[in-house]
Amino acid sequence: MNTRFILLLIPFICWGVGLSAQENPDTTYWKKDFKVGLNFNQAAFSSNWKGGGVNSIGLTGLLNYKAKYNKGQHSWDNEIDLAYGIVKNQDQSSRKSIDRIFLDTKYGRKFDEKWELFSSANLLTQFTKGYNYDVEFPNGEVKDSVISNLFAPAFLTFAWGFQYQPTEYFNIRFSPLTPRFTFVTDNDLSDLGAYGVDPGENLRSEWLAFQALADFDKEIAKNLNLKWKYLLYINYENLSLDEWDHRLDLILNAKVNKFMSVNLGAIVIYDFDQVDEVQFNQFFNLGLVYEVKNYED
Repeated sequence: MNTRFILLLIPFICWGVGLSAQENPDTTYWKKDFKVGLNFNQAAFSSNWKGGGVNSIGLTGLLNYKAKYNKGQHSWDNEIDLAYGIVKNQDQSSRKSIDRIFLDTKYGRKFDEKWELFSSANLLTQFTKGYNYDVEFPNGEVKDSVISNLFAPAFLTFAWGFQYQPTEYFNIRFSPLTPRFTFVTDNDLSDLGAYGVDPGENLRSEWLAFQALADFDKEIAKNLNLKWKYLLYINYENLSLDEWDHRLDLILNAKVNKFMSVNLGAIVIYDFDQVDEVQFNQFFNLGLVYEVKNYED
């Protein structure tokens, strides 16, 4: 547990070091945006409903905080993105619908109007256990099988490189030096060699790698926001195309009023160390959202 706690603190330590390095920072150069949301989904059918269906209820909590500092040649972007949701279908146990912990910090120094050198760190993991449900074991027993957990996996990535930002709403980072550390602190999973670690080991280190990260976030119409993020990760030690990692996060958010929003999203992942197939997750939510920020769009 101590290892997990230390890992979780690393990005915050990076933020603290960066803050202490600035003498008397002027808060007028900070853009801060805090959002918290609660989404509720429910469906019910009478016993004589002929169209088919399953009674269900779902709840999702979201929290996102961004703090961006920009003055002269210097920039410092920070983000906390948390999400957790459960769904309960009739005659089934409660199951996760989304589970995400993402922390990111980046310091940049401009050398051109649209280009900057940057250094960044981010951490990606989840809150609770994930399962394969109703798995039949060799002894004939059918039960749920744990396939992930808190810090199993956790991906801690450091990157150094160049960022190109032609507009306020789009940027792309090129990182020729991107060491990544994959933690699997669940011993049952590490014994299986899950997520690319050697069987029995809790850590996999990838020191020599390239990463490209494209980020788009724009109001494409009044009260309609489109956000997507694409990540490409290539280990120099294995340049085979089928072992490049890809991840695409896509969210379309419509603001109904000050406190209500609708969002449609999808996550697409290809990670050879997890499974040699494309993973896909789609979601639709209607719920309450509260936002506070110190600037106008």
